[in-house]
Amino acid sequence: MSFVPLIEVTRGDLVECQHWGAVAVVDREGCVQACAGDPHALVFTRSTIKPFQALPLLQSGGARALGWGVPELALLCASHNGEPQHVDQVQAMLGSVGLDHQALRCGCHRPIFADLGLPGLGLPEGFVADARHNNCSGKHAGFLAYCMEQGLSIDDYERPQHALQAAVRQAVGRCVGLAPDALRMGVDGCAAPNYAMPLAHLARGYAWLAAGALDDAVQEPLARLAEAMVARPELGSGTGRHDLEFMRVGQGDWVSKTGADGVQVVGSRSRAQAFALKVMDGNMVAQVAAAVEVMDQLGWLDAAQREALLHRRASILLNARGAPVGARRPVFRLQRPPA
Repeated sequence: MSFVPLIEVTRGDLVECQHWGAVAVVDREGCVQACAGDPHALVFTRSTIKPFQALPLLQSGGARALGWGVPELALLCASHNGEPQHVDQVQAMLGSVGLDHQALRCGCHRPIFADLGLPGLGLPEGFVADARHNNCSGKHAGFLAYCMEQGLSIDDYERPQHALQAAVRQAVGRCVGLAPDALRMGVDGCAAPNYAMPLAHLARGYAWLAAGALDDAVQEPLARLAEAMVARPELGSGTGRHDLEFMRVGQGDWVSKTGADGVQVVGSRSRAQAFALKVMDGNMVAQVAAAVEVMDQLGWLDAAQREALLHRRASILLNARGAPVGARRPVFRLQRPPA
């Protein structure tokens, strides 16, 4: 089967829930080194392809011409909380090309920080969200910058037939090792095209991002994007988010990116490998717990890192009174792929 149980939840002595999915661990050559389930399962990539969607702007020289550095490049790859630090940075990016937030075509949603329940991050009275609070607004600011640089229309930049999206599709395919026509297209939550591909190809893209592309045309811009993601993970995600924690615990070695509905990718710079996983029911707690388990099984975690990420496994389930009532546990073992 394409998907296998990754995480199960018990209550008392019974299994109450199972979260099925697949994992692919890949090197820079695209060789599958380990897997759970089918490493070639076809999945939508969601926000994990944001670094590759940023490539046309970097390859054209547009980001350098604008003077965009680490903060801006981190926002290009971000699925951010919509905190003031994110909104202010997106506003500055738009201002640098003479636009305001009304040019963004990503739509508006309630900022992620408002639903995290973290101290000091509630919505102020009278708060009104706009497109800058969308978790994808940094990516869209980059889309607009490319269009302004290239003299392209900005009213329809999110449409698949737009020259920007054609360039993005070429860049994505180049990084993951697929012909652009082999990418199965859908529309993401932010209205931009998104692509489905085998997990192993997505993981290969992150091995290139983390450890260096085996293609001179994308090696330097991918390295700049990876450095920005690692240097400013708080801009790429935000307070309380697991990507921020992964990259801090990884001490500069891990390049981590989440995607909606159960997608997670992490690349190791020192090991020149990456893994991509998909939890089929989209459960993010299971997604994060599975990612930590993959890193542990691969030997990426030392004792301190294992302890730091213990809470991300959410291994003991507590009721409202704080009493243990069950457990969450991994039920997969990474295997060598079949010959």
